[in-house]
Amino acid sequence: MIEITSIKDGIVIDHIRAGLGMQIYNLLDLKDLKDEVAIILNASSTRFGKKDILKIANNIDINLDAVSIIDPTATVNIIENEKVVKKLELKLPEKAIDILTCQNPKCVSTTEREVQSEFILINKEEKTYKCAFCGHIYDVEE
Repeated sequence: MIEITSIKDGIVIDHIRAGLGMQIYNLLDLKDLKDEVAIILNASSTRFGKKDILKIANNIDINLDAVSIIDPTATVNIIENEKVVKKLELKLPEKAIDILTCQNPKCVSTTEREVQSEFILINKEEKTYKCAFCGHIYDVEE
């Protein structure tokens, strides 16, 4: 068994459904971060069987809406002096701004560089959003 060490100060995104850790890593642009980032894929989990974990060795400001869109069941823990000082609860945002990309090639959010994408949650259970500009339906699970 592999030992996964703790971090002194930072953020741990835990209980990510296996296979979604890299999506969250990419969506949060963690590759550009100068701080240490650990990506643990397919770790053993009593709750899920397998899970992914992201550990960020700094208490940076992360976009919780982006994390929740990928996996609203993930947990976000703030770590100080190797102890969890805060657990953040995730929920799907009512509006997703500059997180999702409209799949409609004629949408103003895909044709104009200055326009940020904006999606409105229309069904929480099915994780579907509607583009605020063109009405295109976006299924997060796809």
